[in-house]
Amino acid sequence: MTAIGPSVHDDRGLTSGEAARRLERDGENVVPRAAPRSLLGRAARQLADPMIVLLCAALAVVLALGDRVDATIIGAVVVLNTIIGVVQEVRAEHAVAVLDELASPEVRVLRDGQIVVLPAARLVVGDEVRLEAGDVVPADLALTEAVALEIDEAAMTGESVPVRRRSGEEVLSGTVVTRGRAVAEVVRTGAASGLGRIAGLIAATGLRPTPLQRRLSRLSRQLVWLTAGLAVLVLVLAVLRGAALADSLILAVSLAVAAIPESLPAVVSVALALGALRMARRSAIVRWLPAVETLGSVSVLASDKTGTLTEGRMTVRRTWTVEGACDVDGSAYGRGGAVRGTSAQGSALERLLRDVVLCNDARLTPVDDLWSGIGDPLEVALLIAAARLDETLLDAPLEWRRVDETPFDSESRSMTTVHENGAGVRLTVVKGAPEVVLNRLGDAGGADLARAEANALARAGFRVLAVIEVPDRGAAELVGLVGMIDPPRDDAAAVISACRAAGIRPLLITGDHAETALAVARAVGIAGPGGEVVEGDAVARGEHVARVEHIDVYARTHPEQKVDIVDAWQAQGHVVAMTGDGVNDAPALRRADIGVAMGRHGTEVARQAADLVLADDDLRTVVTAVAEGRRIYANIRTFLRYGLSGGLAEVLVILLAPFVGIATPLLPGQILWINMLTHGIPGVAFGGEPLDPGLMQRPSPSPERSVLGDGLVRRILAGGVLIAIVSITAGLLASAYSWHTTTVVFLTLGLAQLALAIALRAPRTTRGLAERALELSVAAAVGLQVLAASWAPLQDLLGTRTVEPAAWGTVLVLAALPAAVVKVSAARHRVAQPASSPESGARPGAKWWTSASGPGKKTDS
Repeated sequence: MTAIGPSVHDDRGLTSGEAARRLERDGENVVPRAAPRSLLGRAARQLADPMIVLLCAALAVVLALGDRVDATIIGAVVVLNTIIGVVQEVRAEHAVAVLDELASPEVRVLRDGQIVVLPAARLVVGDEVRLEAGDVVPADLALTEAVALEIDEAAMTGESVPVRRRSGEEVLSGTVVTRGRAVAEVVRTGAASGLGRIAGLIAATGLRPTPLQRRLSRLSRQLVWLTAGLAVLVLVLAVLRGAALADSLILAVSLAVAAIPESLPAVVSVALALGALRMARRSAIVRWLPAVETLGSVSVLASDKTGTLTEGRMTVRRTWTVEGACDVDGSAYGRGGAVRGTSAQGSALERLLRDVVLCNDARLTPVDDLWSGIGDPLEVALLIAAARLDETLLDAPLEWRRVDETPFDSESRSMTTVHENGAGVRLTVVKGAPEVVLNRLGDAGGADLARAEANALARAGFRVLAVIEVPDRGAAELVGLVGMIDPPRDDAAAVISACRAAGIRPLLITGDHAETALAVARAVGIAGPGGEVVEGDAVARGEHVARVEHIDVYARTHPEQKVDIVDAWQAQGHVVAMTGDGVNDAPALRRADIGVAMGRHGTEVARQAADLVLADDDLRTVVTAVAEGRRIYANIRTFLRYGLSGGLAEVLVILLAPFVGIATPLLPGQILWINMLTHGIPGVAFGGEPLDPGLMQRPSPSPERSVLGDGLVRRILAGGVLIAIVSITAGLLASAYSWHTTTVVFLTLGLAQLALAIALRAPRTTRGLAERALELSVAAAVGLQVLAASWAPLQDLLGTRTVEPAAWGTVLVLAALPAAVVKVSAARHRVAQPASSPESGARPGAKWWTSASGPGKKTDS
């Protein structure tokens, strides 16, 4: 529980003790969830996979034929893969539960007479809640105070237009505050709330499979049909060679079992779930599992400015009134500093700074030699600027009581407050974007002068606010301009450089003035000296579509224009990631392929619209998440290369060996044993392989590309053929030297596949055990393979025999050859294709996205 304001006495709200009693009585404020699947249900889900169904059919066939040995091995394969699948499903659900906990919304509540921030799940009936624009209503509430409050109730009622709500009315859990602010009392929580009742009706709904899982499911079905065809072919050939029908059928079934990578579903599950958990540990919280795989394909990163590319600590550096300009110095939140200039002592400047104190919802508290601010950083900066002229200006709200207000929103681009002093005199103050606010002035000459000054400040990189006063009668009067800066983050240029090196095009989309946005874009490397900037009005007219690939900066954009920008880039075939933190960013976050919300300072509505939440508000975390997405996709493709190469090799050995004089290269039990060892634990270990840094030095893979595309089929064929050749060669040598042929082929085929796993592993960056799961699992499988040919009980089970030392030497040499060829080929491929192009801007050694500790954390103001 985090306090956000000074302790005050207030009879409203609950005490902590009473809240605890009500929480125990009513339970947490969470919606009903689907009951966890039983152990039997989890096992049934695993057995329903097409590849496991084929295994079960094979088990039924060999049992019907009375082959208990092969039935035992097939049964072991089924049990092993089912156990692995269930364990990984439990781990995946645990990872998602951890992510849900990290992403849970927070709410501002009055407890013990103090405003505190606590998880929405801890709300109880009777709590007093504060709401602002961007908040998701955390429970059913009765409004006790409402100022210009509008609620988006589309999620509950289907109403497409926000609804005005007033004091005394109720608002429902799950709706969104789009404008204004409110104080409300909790009346229903959890399952009793409006959202809870609806959630209870859909709690039994299962999760959708991800797009990658659907593609792999189709691949599984295709492999099943292909394998069934091969099994029929083997059966026919064996019968034509004179083998008994029962023996031929067992051989065909065993080959069918061995040819398919039945651990593929477990590999995908562990890769996605553990990838999401790894991202969470690096401050990237995945709210929707498919986002993990989509992240690896991002080709455009559209970033907002404030707090993402910049420090997010606005500081007033310049003021302007009709009496002249002044400079403001001092550190961002330091109590030192002063206002300097020829007009610093004039009444116009004092009037300007008094007005920005009045038209302001932030609070300022002195803490030693610093200011502690609560509220919007921009408004905090205005208060600090006023204090640097005269700290007594902070007491202006005591003299001028606020009687009405119109909060800032993205449509009006302004905020209006109405005040009244003790004499009954009213004062209306408006602050906001110069191009909007200055249009309300009655003095055209003064407005033009102010516009010219505002443009000059914007070209110098300042964010500019205009302030006017509107009397009860007569035209609005100009008060002045305030120029603020939000300096680029120290690491922003490195982030943009890393994006370009990874083939990701960075863009800047902001509501700021064009000159201000372009200055920041040039400072961080998004735009060069000739960088093109387009304003929101041009986007609304569709002028950006024809030259979208040439635009670096979008300025003065509205929410609907941000959606148009995302659409334009997607129409060019790009996968777009969009960052945002405000209510106005939510539509674009939803439209983008990957919506990225700021977790620390972003609004709840932005977080709910996003696929990925950055808990540290650090853009570097996006690059880290992209790297994780590429890692996951690469690991799944590597497993497919490994598993399908081995299955192809086994098929080729069975089909071709008889034509070169090896009548029985393998027994059915031996085929099944090899399959169990190679596709079991080593196969699943591929899902946890570390990131190959080279993946972040080349363009993003297209999401439309087949999972077997980009030459993977060719590599699978090459690996399978190589392993088949050395296995058949080992059989021919065994026949020539009177070694036990099936044992030699069995050992060579199994060890060659395990050696290939080592050759395909990703490059290691550390020597710790955390990155050694594949090596350890392969070592265990090698030990079992050797044991199968040397331990009497396994020899009897599998039909193997003890072989001579010379045979062992031959086996080891031949089994290592395919892996050696693959390794040399990969090294030559890396040399032939440099990691990054000269124009990418990549810096040698700039690989912070692979660091175990993750990106650096942003410091609080």
